[in-house]
Amino acid sequence: MQIPRRIPDWQFPFVIALVCVVAAAWGDAARALFSYDRLAIADGQIWRLLSAHVVHLGMQHLALNLAALALVWFLVGRRYGTKQWLFVAAISVTAVGAGFWWLDAGLRWYVGLSGVLHGLLLAGAIQGIRWLPWESVAVCVLIAAKLAWEQLVGPLPGSELAAGGSVVVNAHLYGAAGGALAAAIFWRSARPPASI
Repeated sequence: MQIPRRIPDWQFPFVIALVCVVAAAWGDAARALFSYDRLAIADGQIWRLLSAHVVHLGMQHLALNLAALALVWFLVGRRYGTKQWLFVAAISVTAVGAGFWWLDAGLRWYVGLSGVLHGLLLAGAIQGIRWLPWESVAVCVLIAAKLAWEQLVGPLPGSELAAGGSVVVNAHLYGAAGGALAAAIFWRSARPPASI
């Protein structure tokens, strides 16, 4: 089976980055209006389940997440088309929001893209098993090891300093679970690429 050679479409990550940069330019007002705030969500501000992913603690956190987005896209961006990536992102966002709401009742506040990034990376790595099995399995194992470390020990050393604040490691777990679910849905319906 041949490896698909198409170039990844960079419009999807560009739009995500643009929305994050616009929110950052809006500053503290955007964070106040768009962050995951459990009490505000309970009061009917449901948009925060989605919008929390585009606001950040500050410019350092934003830069870290955008660099990670570029890396994720470079590694696995060609694995799906734009519509499929939108679906993966939607499932990852939903998984993070549902996980926070139903499993982390003590979590009051959250911002950042890292949960969704874990979902995108894992979904792309799982799909890559079809064409680059060793490399893709290695990425999946590294993601699983990172998630296990975070659940057992806490954030990776230096990650809170790099982000400029606390790291909510369950966002990574829930986002990865959403990415794995999306990859499983696409796995069943995907057809191998036609040979030349």
